[in-house]
Amino acid sequence: MRLRVLGIVLAGGKGTRLYPLTKERAKPAVPFGGKYRIIDFVLSNFINSGVNSIYVLTQFRSQSLLQHLSEGWQFGSLLRQQFIIPVPAQMRTPDESWYQGTADAIFQNVNLIEQSDPHVVAIFGADHIYRMNVASMIEYHEHQRAHVTVAAIPVEKRLAGEFGVIEAAPDGRILAFHEKDPTAPIIPGDPERVYASMGNYVFSKGVLLEELDEDARNPASSHDFGRRGRSDRQRRRQEQARHRPACCRSRRPRSSRRSAR
Repeated sequence: MRLRVLGIVLAGGKGTRLYPLTKERAKPAVPFGGKYRIIDFVLSNFINSGVNSIYVLTQFRSQSLLQHLSEGWQFGSLLRQQFIIPVPAQMRTPDESWYQGTADAIFQNVNLIEQSDPHVVAIFGADHIYRMNVASMIEYHEHQRAHVTVAAIPVEKRLAGEFGVIEAAPDGRILAFHEKDPTAPIIPGDPERVYASMGNYVFSKGVLLEELDEDARNPASSHDFGRRGRSDRQRRRQEQARHRPACCRSRRPRSSRRSAR
């Protein structure tokens, strides 16, 4: 049986730190290298990794982003499972609020997951410049029989205060998250570096739906994947930190079939 993978791109960020580049557009729509936009990198990573069913969740100042997706990322395919569909904020909550965090953004669009019925859901941000083999991460997730897998990159220990840091066991199991903590734990066996979370997640579908429901019912939650405390249910889960130097490189897409459009 072929593994069904649904890709969800979180593209609703304001990008206040990039102002004035984000004065008229969302951060994922900021131009990069002339003809590219920042969102092109995650979409290129997905498509070149065989993830062809993709929803792009938008929110703030989305017109430029929507136009770019319409002009540059249309498959023109007759296959239902090949698509890139932008999804504006629907305000599917009783108080009709904007997204309160990454987990809330997925929860408000949980109907898309239920309708697609994937085996796994890859939830990636749209504001990173990098190249990554997403298929390798999904294969690792399945091989480990993990419920959740989080992509991470090693950074120097002195930079821990600038990132969300993953505390991991020697076998890769996630023990805790440390948000911008200068004293965050180091990588096991590497006293000079820590695991910085890339904010890219692979979830088994059933686990994701359960966690979203639990998070939505918790009024004390920040409703954000990277800032949530670990519940008793999460502590029982197989959570893995995924680091593979060959799959995560900081560079522009090549001008070829595998490049961003």
